[in-house]
Amino acid sequence: MQSQETNAFSVQHSIQNGIEWITYIPGQRRFETPIFMQHGMWHGAWCWQLWQELFAEWGWESHAISLPGHAGSPTQRPIYFCTLGYYLQFLKTAVKRLPCKPILMGHSMGGALLQRYFKYVDNELPAAVLVAPWDLRGNLKDGAFLRWLRLDPIGVLLVSLLGSTRPYIRTPKQAARKLISPKSVYTPEELHARLSPESAWVMYQHTPPFWYPPKQVKTPLLWLAGELDTVIGVESERKSAACYQADFLVVPEAAHNIMMEYNYCETAKTIHDWLIKRGVK
Repeated sequence: MQSQETNAFSVQHSIQNGIEWITYIPGQRRFETPIFMQHGMWHGAWCWQLWQELFAEWGWESHAISLPGHAGSPTQRPIYFCTLGYYLQFLKTAVKRLPCKPILMGHSMGGALLQRYFKYVDNELPAAVLVAPWDLRGNLKDGAFLRWLRLDPIGVLLVSLLGSTRPYIRTPKQAARKLISPKSVYTPEELHARLSPESAWVMYQHTPPFWYPPKQVKTPLLWLAGELDTVIGVESERKSAACYQADFLVVPEAAHNIMMEYNYCETAKTIHDWLIKRGVK
Protein backbone atom coordinates (compact mmCIF):
# COMPACT_ATOMS: atom_id res chain seq x y z
CA MET A 1 0.00 0.00 0.00
CA GLN A 2 1.23 3.48 -0.89
CA SER A 3 0.14 6.51 1.10
CA GLN A 4 0.67 10.25 1.19
CA GLU A 5 -0.48 12.95 3.56
CA THR A 6 -1.26 16.65 3.45
CA ASN A 7 -2.72 18.91 6.10
CA ALA A 8 -6.18 18.46 4.56
CA PHE A 9 -6.21 14.72 3.83
CA SER A 10 -4.27 11.51 3.40
CA VAL A 11 -4.32 9.22 0.34
CA GLN A 12 -4.07 5.44 0.34
CA HIS A 13 -3.32 3.64 -2.92
CA SER A 14 -3.40 -0.17 -3.00
CA ILE A 15 -4.19 -3.26 -5.06
CA GLN A 16 -6.60 -5.52 -3.18
CA ASN A 17 -7.64 -8.86 -4.69
CA GLY A 18 -6.57 -7.60 -8.09
CA ILE A 19 -8.50 -4.32 -7.83
CA GLU A 20 -6.89 -0.88 -7.56
CA TRP A 21 -8.26 1.23 -4.68
CA ILE A 22 -7.64 4.92 -4.16
CA THR A 23 -8.94 6.20 -0.84
CA TYR A 24 -8.94 9.80 0.42
CA ILE A 25 -9.29 10.24 4.17
CA PRO A 26 -10.02 13.78 5.40
CA GLY A 27 -7.78 15.27 8.05
CA GLN A 28 -10.92 16.56 9.75
CA ARG A 29 -13.86 14.25 9.15
CA ARG A 30 -17.23 16.01 9.04
CA PHE A 31 -19.36 13.23 7.57
CA GLU A 32 -19.71 9.57 8.51
CA THR A 33 -21.10 8.40 5.17
CA PRO A 34 -18.35 7.49 2.68
CA ILE A 35 -18.52 8.27 -1.03
CA PHE A 36 -17.82 5.45 -3.48
CA MET A 37 -16.88 6.48 -7.03
CA GLN A 38 -17.18 4.20 -10.07
CA HIS A 39 -15.45 5.16 -13.31
CA GLY A 40 -16.79 4.68 -16.82
CA MET A 41 -15.51 3.24 -20.09
CA TRP A 42 -11.77 3.52 -20.75
CA HIS A 43 -11.11 5.27 -17.43
CA GLY A 44 -9.93 4.21 -13.99
CA ALA A 45 -9.93 5.39 -10.40
CA TRP A 46 -7.55 8.17 -11.43
CA CYS A 47 -10.34 10.12 -13.16
CA TRP A 48 -11.85 11.11 -9.80
CA GLN A 49 -8.70 12.68 -8.32
CA LEU A 50 -9.80 16.31 -8.53
CA TRP A 51 -13.14 15.57 -6.88
CA GLN A 52 -11.65 13.23 -4.29
CA GLU A 53 -9.28 15.99 -3.19
CA LEU A 54 -12.10 18.51 -2.88
CA PHE A 55 -14.46 16.20 -1.03
CA ALA A 56 -11.66 15.26 1.37
CA GLU A 57 -11.02 18.93 2.08
CA TRP A 58 -14.73 19.31 2.87
CA GLY A 59 -14.65 16.37 5.31
CA TRP A 60 -15.81 13.41 3.20
CA GLU A 61 -14.01 10.07 2.97
CA SER A 62 -14.08 8.71 -0.58
CA HIS A 63 -13.08 5.52 -2.36
CA ALA A 64 -12.52 4.89 -6.06
CA ILE A 65 -11.70 1.58 -7.72
CA SER A 66 -10.45 0.58 -11.16
CA LEU A 67 -12.27 -2.31 -12.80
CA PRO A 68 -10.15 -5.25 -14.03
CA GLY A 69 -8.00 -4.31 -17.02
CA HIS A 70 -8.37 -0.59 -16.29
CA ALA A 71 -5.64 1.73 -14.96
CA GLY A 72 -3.81 -0.05 -12.11
CA SER A 73 -6.02 -3.16 -11.96
CA PRO A 74 -4.54 -6.17 -13.78
CA THR A 75 -6.60 -7.95 -16.41
CA GLN A 76 -8.57 -10.89 -15.03
CA ARG A 77 -10.29 -11.93 -18.24
CA PRO A 78 -9.87 -10.76 -21.85
CA ILE A 79 -11.43 -7.34 -22.19
CA TYR A 80 -13.53 -8.55 -25.12
CA PHE A 81 -15.43 -10.88 -22.77
CA CYS A 82 -16.12 -8.34 -20.05
CA THR A 83 -19.79 -7.55 -19.47
CA LEU A 84 -21.78 -5.20 -17.28
CA GLY A 85 -22.79 -8.19 -15.16
CA TYR A 86 -19.12 -9.08 -14.69
CA TYR A 87 -18.24 -5.52 -13.69
CA LEU A 88 -21.24 -5.32 -11.35
CA GLN A 89 -19.78 -8.09 -9.19
CA PHE A 90 -16.70 -5.98 -8.49
CA LEU A 91 -18.82 -2.96 -7.62
CA LYS A 92 -20.96 -5.10 -5.32
CA THR A 93 -17.93 -6.62 -3.59
CA ALA A 94 -16.26 -3.25 -3.12
CA VAL A 95 -19.35 -1.65 -1.58
CA LYS A 96 -19.69 -4.57 0.83
CA ARG A 97 -16.21 -3.81 2.19
CA LEU A 98 -17.25 -0.38 3.41
CA PRO A 99 -18.38 0.02 7.04
CA CYS A 100 -21.78 1.41 6.06
CA LYS A 101 -23.89 2.09 3.00
CA PRO A 102 -22.12 4.74 0.91
CA ILE A 103 -23.11 7.53 -1.39
CA LEU A 104 -22.64 6.03 -4.86
CA MET A 105 -21.22 8.16 -7.65
CA GLY A 106 -20.90 6.82 -11.20
CA HIS A 107 -19.67 8.34 -14.43
CA SER A 108 -20.85 7.24 -17.89
CA MET A 109 -20.70 3.42 -17.91
CA GLY A 110 -20.22 3.68 -14.16
CA GLY A 111 -23.64 5.33 -14.11
CA ALA A 112 -25.03 2.32 -15.99
CA LEU A 113 -23.49 0.06 -13.35
CA LEU A 114 -25.16 2.09 -10.61
CA GLN A 115 -28.51 1.63 -12.35
CA ARG A 116 -27.88 -2.12 -12.34
CA TYR A 117 -26.86 -1.96 -8.70
CA PHE A 118 -30.20 -0.34 -7.88
CA LYS A 119 -32.07 -3.04 -9.80
CA TYR A 120 -30.22 -6.17 -8.71
CA VAL A 121 -28.48 -5.36 -5.42
CA ASP A 122 -29.81 -2.45 -3.35
CA ASN A 123 -31.92 0.58 -4.20
CA GLU A 124 -32.07 2.11 -0.73
CA LEU A 125 -28.84 4.05 -0.25
CA PRO A 126 -28.20 7.41 1.44
CA ALA A 127 -27.83 9.10 -1.96
CA ALA A 128 -26.36 8.63 -5.44
CA VAL A 129 -24.93 10.95 -8.07
CA LEU A 130 -25.08 9.98 -11.74
CA VAL A 131 -22.42 11.89 -13.69
CA ALA A 132 -23.23 11.98 -17.42
CA PRO A 133 -24.49 8.38 -17.10
CA TRP A 134 -25.71 6.23 -19.94
CA ASP A 135 -29.32 7.14 -20.56
CA LEU A 136 -32.21 4.68 -20.56
CA ARG A 137 -32.01 4.16 -24.33
CA GLY A 138 -35.78 3.87 -24.51
CA ASN A 139 -35.97 6.09 -27.60
CA LEU A 140 -33.69 5.16 -30.51
CA LYS A 141 -33.82 8.72 -31.78
CA ASP A 142 -32.31 9.88 -28.49
CA GLY A 143 -30.15 6.78 -27.99
CA ALA A 144 -26.40 6.97 -27.67
CA PHE A 145 -25.67 4.54 -30.51
CA LEU A 146 -27.08 6.76 -33.26
CA ARG A 147 -25.41 9.74 -31.65
CA TRP A 148 -22.06 7.92 -31.69
CA LEU A 149 -22.61 6.86 -35.30
CA ARG A 150 -23.18 10.45 -36.43
CA LEU A 151 -20.18 11.64 -34.45
CA ASP A 152 -17.68 9.05 -35.73
CA PRO A 153 -18.95 6.50 -38.30
CA ILE A 154 -15.46 5.10 -38.89
CA GLY A 155 -14.94 4.56 -35.17
CA VAL A 156 -18.30 2.81 -34.82
CA LEU A 157 -17.50 0.55 -37.78
CA LEU A 158 -14.14 -0.43 -36.28
CA VAL A 159 -15.76 -1.07 -32.90
CA SER A 160 -18.29 -3.39 -34.55
CA LEU A 161 -15.58 -5.29 -36.43
CA LEU A 162 -13.07 -5.62 -33.58
CA GLY A 163 -15.35 -6.06 -30.55
CA SER A 164 -13.41 -3.38 -28.70
CA THR A 165 -14.35 0.25 -28.17
CA ARG A 166 -10.72 1.38 -28.26
CA PRO A 167 -11.03 2.55 -31.91
CA TYR A 168 -13.57 5.13 -30.80
CA ILE A 169 -10.88 6.93 -28.79
CA ARG A 170 -8.04 5.90 -31.13
CA THR A 171 -6.17 9.21 -31.12
CA PRO A 172 -5.88 12.14 -28.68
CA LYS A 173 -8.02 14.21 -31.04
CA GLN A 174 -10.77 11.59 -31.20
CA ALA A 175 -10.70 11.00 -27.44
CA ALA A 176 -10.95 14.72 -26.73
CA ARG A 177 -13.77 15.16 -29.23
CA LYS A 178 -15.88 12.66 -27.31
CA LEU A 179 -14.84 13.24 -23.72
CA ILE A 180 -13.61 16.76 -22.90
CA SER A 181 -14.07 20.38 -23.89
CA PRO A 182 -11.24 22.72 -24.94
CA LYS A 183 -11.40 24.16 -21.40
CA SER A 184 -10.74 20.83 -19.68
CA VAL A 185 -7.92 20.65 -17.13
CA TYR A 186 -6.58 17.71 -19.16
CA THR A 187 -5.01 18.11 -22.59
CA PRO A 188 -6.06 15.62 -25.28
CA GLU A 189 -2.63 13.99 -25.04
CA GLU A 190 -2.75 13.67 -21.24
CA LEU A 191 -6.22 12.15 -21.35
CA HIS A 192 -5.50 9.72 -24.20
CA ALA A 193 -2.35 8.42 -22.51
CA ARG A 194 -4.35 7.27 -19.49
CA LEU A 195 -7.27 5.57 -21.24
CA SER A 196 -7.64 1.77 -21.27
CA PRO A 197 -9.28 -0.67 -23.72
CA GLU A 198 -12.94 -1.48 -23.23
CA SER A 199 -15.33 -4.19 -24.40
CA ALA A 200 -17.98 -3.38 -27.00
CA TRP A 201 -20.45 -5.78 -25.39
CA VAL A 202 -21.09 -3.45 -22.48
CA MET A 203 -22.71 -0.88 -24.80
CA TYR A 204 -25.12 -3.34 -26.34
CA GLN A 205 -26.15 -4.66 -22.93
CA HIS A 206 -27.62 -1.33 -21.83
CA THR A 207 -30.19 -1.36 -24.61
CA PRO A 208 -33.67 -2.93 -24.66
CA PRO A 209 -34.54 -5.79 -24.85
CA PHE A 210 -31.39 -6.65 -22.89
CA TRP A 211 -31.93 -3.97 -20.26
CA TYR A 212 -34.90 -2.30 -18.63
CA PRO A 213 -34.50 0.11 -15.71
CA PRO A 214 -35.77 -0.71 -12.23
CA LYS A 215 -39.40 0.20 -11.68
CA GLN A 216 -38.61 2.16 -8.52
CA VAL A 217 -35.45 3.54 -6.95
CA LYS A 218 -35.80 4.67 -3.36
CA THR A 219 -32.32 6.24 -3.27
CA PRO A 220 -32.27 10.06 -3.63
CA LEU A 221 -30.65 10.77 -7.01
CA LEU A 222 -28.81 13.72 -8.52
CA TRP A 223 -28.36 13.43 -12.30
CA LEU A 224 -25.68 15.61 -13.93
CA ALA A 225 -25.50 16.24 -17.67
CA GLY A 226 -22.79 18.12 -19.54
CA GLU A 227 -24.07 20.97 -21.69
CA LEU A 228 -21.50 20.15 -24.39
CA ASP A 229 -21.64 16.36 -24.10
CA THR A 230 -21.25 14.92 -27.61
CA VAL A 231 -21.73 11.33 -26.45
CA ILE A 232 -25.03 11.59 -24.58
CA GLY A 233 -27.49 14.35 -25.38
CA VAL A 234 -28.83 16.64 -22.69
CA GLU A 235 -32.47 16.06 -23.63
CA SER A 236 -32.02 12.30 -23.51
CA GLU A 237 -30.44 12.67 -20.07
CA ARG A 238 -33.28 14.92 -18.96
CA LYS A 239 -35.90 12.33 -19.97
CA SER A 240 -33.98 9.55 -18.23
CA ALA A 241 -33.61 11.59 -15.05
CA ALA A 242 -37.35 12.26 -15.07
CA CYS A 243 -38.05 8.52 -15.28
CA TYR A 244 -35.99 8.04 -12.11
CA GLN A 245 -37.52 11.16 -10.49
CA ALA A 246 -33.97 12.41 -10.01
CA ASP A 247 -32.90 15.98 -9.41
CA PHE A 248 -31.45 17.12 -12.72
CA LEU A 249 -28.68 19.61 -13.41
CA VAL A 250 -27.00 20.66 -16.65
CA VAL A 251 -23.39 21.62 -16.01
CA PRO A 252 -22.58 24.63 -18.22
CA GLU A 253 -19.77 24.35 -20.77
CA ALA A 254 -18.99 20.80 -19.66
CA ALA A 255 -18.38 17.87 -21.98
CA HIS A 256 -18.81 14.19 -21.07
CA ASN A 257 -16.03 14.09 -18.45
CA ILE A 258 -17.70 16.60 -16.15
CA MET A 259 -15.30 15.91 -13.27
CA MET A 260 -12.28 17.14 -15.23
CA GLU A 261 -13.70 20.28 -16.79
CA TYR A 262 -12.43 23.75 -15.85
CA ASN A 263 -15.43 24.27 -13.55
CA TYR A 264 -15.00 20.94 -11.74
CA CYS A 265 -14.77 22.71 -8.39
CA GLU A 266 -18.12 24.47 -8.75
CA THR A 267 -19.77 21.21 -9.83
CA ALA A 268 -18.33 19.32 -6.87
CA LYS A 269 -19.56 22.06 -4.55
CA THR A 270 -23.04 21.68 -6.01
CA ILE A 271 -22.94 17.95 -5.21
CA HIS A 272 -21.64 18.68 -1.70
CA ASP A 273 -24.45 21.17 -1.05
CA TRP A 274 -27.05 18.77 -2.49
CA LEU A 275 -25.90 15.99 -0.16
CA ILE A 276 -26.16 18.27 2.85
CA LYS A 277 -29.61 19.44 1.74
CA ARG A 278 -30.66 15.79 1.48
CA GLY A 279 -29.58 15.31 5.09
CA VAL A 280 -26.69 12.93 4.42
CA LYS A 281 -24.35 12.88 7.42
